Amino acid sequence: MKKTRKLLLVIERDLRRFIQFKFLIILRTIWFAAQVAFFGLIASRMVVPELADIYFEFYVAGVVIMMLYSASVFIGYDIFEEAEHGVFEYLLSLPVSRKELVLGRSIGGGIRSFILVGPIIAITLFIIGLANPLNLLVALSALFLFAFGVSGMSITIAVTLKSGDRFDIFMGALSAFIIRLSTTMYPQAFVQDANQAYAAFSQFNPVTYASDLFRWGTGIERYLTMSPMPLAPIIGIVIFFFIFTFVGVTFYEKRLEGGGWQ
Repeated sequence: MKKTRKLLLVIERDLRRFIQFKFLIILRTIWFAAQVAFFGLIASRMVVPELADIYFEFYVAGVVIMMLYSASVFIGYDIFEEAEHGVFEYLLSLPVSRKELVLGRSIGGGIRSFILVGPIIAITLFIIGLANPLNLLVALSALFLFAFGVSGMSITIAVTLKSGDRFDIFMGALSAFIIRLSTTMYPQAFVQDANQAYAAFSQFNPVTYASDLFRWGTGIERYLTMSPMPLAPIIGIVIFFFIFTFVGVTFYEKRLEGGGWQ
């Protein structure tokens, strides 16, 4: 019971911190509106006319996943800000185990990502529509695990690099790589026609799993080569979640043993 309470306190702290970033929330909302209103509409006019509406819906759903990914990654930047102000050392001195600290922060990062993306998902459903509420519930459950996994990955990389500049450069390169080589912006068939190596990577990309699952959940799976119940993406996201949220906890504990950021 005590462990659960400590875990909840860590999660609550991260949620309170995130609410303070009002400017970030406003910028993310503007970014989404720009992606949909400008890039989405322009890109949809560049495809075959009879596929314009289909691609627009496809693109809007992908933008939601890009936003969820970037919001989940943000917790890594929190760690460096805390390190610069000495908060990181303070957190390690609290009567909270490193396992509870890291697990709580991963869960908190995932929850606050959904707080940010929740209204965006509602807008997206208004644009795309909803065919099957049960499918959407399954998809959103998987996306929760995806957000937790991305937060855990961000924390893992942050603690490993222990340098704000290196983390910023590395995450920028990784985000560009993992987003572009996924189905967030274009279908798998297009990637396959462009480059076989890129297509092979995109098939095992957790961002691809998240994008395809969200599209399946909203009812536009008719545009995808997916089965009625996409088990492969669900299993892929579950594995991704376990690697960075549970297996990674052991790594964090060993890496942080003895405390200290330097």
